[in-house]
Amino acid sequence: MPTFTLLPLRFFTELEARHQNNIFIDDISDIVEKHTASTFDPYVKYCTNEVYQQRTLQKLLATNPSFKEVLSRIESHEDCRNLPMISFLILPMQRVTRLPLLMDTICQKTPKESPKYEVCKRALKEVSKLVRLCNEGARKMERTEMMYTINSQLEFKIKPFPLVSSSRWLVKRGELTAYVEDTVLFSKRTSKQQVYFFLFNDVLIITKKKSEESYNVNDYSLRDQLLVESCDNEELNSSPGKNSSTMLYSRQSSASHLFTLTVLSNHANEKVEMLLGAETQSERARWITALGHSSGKQPPDRTSLTQVEIVRSFTAKQPDELSLQVADVVLIYQRVGDGWYEGERLRDGERGWFPMECAKEITCQATIDKNVERMGRLLGLETNV
Repeated sequence: MPTFTLLPLRFFTELEARHQNNIFIDDISDIVEKHTASTFDPYVKYCTNEVYQQRTLQKLLATNPSFKEVLSRIESHEDCRNLPMISFLILPMQRVTRLPLLMDTICQKTPKESPKYEVCKRALKEVSKLVRLCNEGARKMERTEMMYTINSQLEFKIKPFPLVSSSRWLVKRGELTAYVEDTVLFSKRTSKQQVYFFLFNDVLIITKKKSEESYNVNDYSLRDQLLVESCDNEELNSSPGKNSSTMLYSRQSSASHLFTLTVLSNHANEKVEMLLGAETQSERARWITALGHSSGKQPPDRTSLTQVEIVRSFTAKQPDELSLQVADVVLIYQRVGDGWYEGERLRDGERGWFPMECAKEITCQATIDKNVERMGRLLGLETNV
């Protein structure tokens, strides 16, 4: 913590000195570039461990009455403005993530022919790199902890899969309905079974839920062995290429939100076809997007995507959701009829799902063009770090 006290002090001391020289500060890019490149490294370590700091605080509050009493007294002091301890713990992360937006605004206001513009671009590049490292550190620590937790909850009824890896993370998890064809005497019928999927960036684990913290693993497959396709009852009845169990179910039930998953090679090197049902239209879209994701796909032209501005903040509750703050600009990749968007946060390129009610579509062409230019600075420079 002493390091963190000195870091902003040195930074703001230089900013104040420039302000004293001239009440009108014409540029701070050189100061930002200098400190980001040389003195802001402890921010990465701090942000990496932030999740543990918050968890330790919560544990102390729950198990140590004396600590809770003293902390409450400190928080109520006028110097703390009645703010909780947690708000001070997240301040460094909040400060550092605002720097790219600050530098982007300065870049926008600086004439491109000015010598200061190049310094400004370098400063923006440095702060973008710093924020990326902070985000990656925090994400990696949280992902690693989650991997160990999930691994401890899985019981393999088949050959075990070595799940824990520093390069693996959870993409999506949840329960789906699987429709299975059974043969009874001389007839066939379709029955429903609940399955629980754990989808990671490189592997799908198929389980049956025993309890909130226990799952039996029935199958698994590498992610590049998966083929997924949306289907509706009309398509199922009319398409001769569908398998017999899919056809049978489509004739017997009015279920909706269906999709097919083909596992080209499972744990036993066998091909498996599954007819799956989600509870909502958006859940189906989210599973199809997650299961069908391929790093080899050509990304769409961002400049042609619909833009929305966030008017209500949203906190992600699932791994495939996107946390958003008011005034964030998001590029829309998908919209689903029951009220969900899939989009990319313009300020850092993070992608995920969020409710439509949190956003308002941007229709002003001048604003859209301005955001496209801003996207080029924030994302274009970062990709070249």
